[in-house]
Amino acid sequence: MGAWIAFGVMALLMVGGGLMAVTTRDLVRAVFWLAGVLVVTAALYASLAAEFVAAVQILLYTGGVVTLMLFAVMLTRRLTGAHISIGSREPLKGVFMGFATFLIVLAAVWKGLTWSAPAQPVEANTAALGAAFLSPQLESGQPGLILPLEVLSLLLLIAMIGAIVIARRDGPRAAIPTLKRRRRPREVSS
Repeated sequence: MGAWIAFGVMALLMVGGGLMAVTTRDLVRAVFWLAGVLVVTAALYASLAAEFVAAVQILLYTGGVVTLMLFAVMLTRRLTGAHISIGSREPLKGVFMGFATFLIVLAAVWKGLTWSAPAQPVEANTAALGAAFLSPQLESGQPGLILPLEVLSLLLLIAMIGAIVIARRDGPRAAIPTLKRRRRPREVSS
């Protein structure tokens, strides 16, 4: 019973932190809310006896990604003091995409429930985890995870390139505030 209560508290913290991260108008606060959600996610992994995954979550995401995002926000001068406008011109598209994503996840869960054979347990240490990720076939005869790992890395590379292209797009910059430098009057030497 205590495990369910802990899971419920962590789930509420994650949903609440996620909502705050996407609805806050300040970029720095949004990053801090995201960091909180990532820490609670690591606690959830630890409660599921996945200590290695929890440690990786803290080191990579909470430590690395959030730090990188904070530096990007703090060092980007053109966004200093800028606020994010919340809302959309076409909210029906967002509702449609949310519903489509829900249906895809529901189909994946349904297929997982009707799967014929349960997966063979894998040894719970980092060496076995590394072997599962990097070998084309496991000792049990099941395929390794090298192909999904490479597909995921390709997907992340495409997302990063897309973000760079969107960020560097030359277009109207009326929505982005700019800093105007004050010119000092020149001193006249006599």
